[in-house]
Amino acid sequence: MKILHIILSLALFVGLSSCEDKSYPSGLEEFDHHYYIVYVPNNNSAVTVKKNQTELLKLPVQFYSSFTRPYDAVAKYTLVPNAANPAVVGVDFQIVDKQGNAIQPDGQGKYSLVFPQAKKATDTVYVKLLNNPAPGRRIVDINFEDHISTEYRVDIFSTAFKRTLNID
Repeated sequence: MKILHIILSLALFVGLSSCEDKSYPSGLEEFDHHYYIVYVPNNNSAVTVKKNQTELLKLPVQFYSSFTRPYDAVAKYTLVPNAANPAVVGVDFQIVDKQGNAIQPDGQGKYSLVFPQAKKATDTVYVKLLNNPAPGRRIVDINFEDHISTEYRVDIFSTAFKRTLNID
């Protein structure tokens, strides 16, 4: 029993004496204009919906920022159809605003979410299903991408940058 106390005391002493007290800065200047966009929940899970669903599909996102800036930060996302069973925008679904109005991508096929003054916020990617009568499952990934501008960078997490949409 005495040996057990000695061993535990030694382990406690070694454990406490090896703790390092580091002083890290609260922020690094090179990351002051670096933000992150992720899907909520924080994973790359798939969402399965019925093609005749009438209510808008809501895909919540989180924009991470610790600052208020004089510019608006823009997060970009794209549609990546599944090679075997592609869901086609305008046929199977549309990307829309919260009122259900179709949103058009920019000239590079990218959609945008704007975060005023680069403030931390939540937002939503809205999808309207078009009840395509074609049989079988249609699949598309809605992927956030890095967006780099001269003023800032909106980055992604590898664990929460895409939502696979399965339309049954």
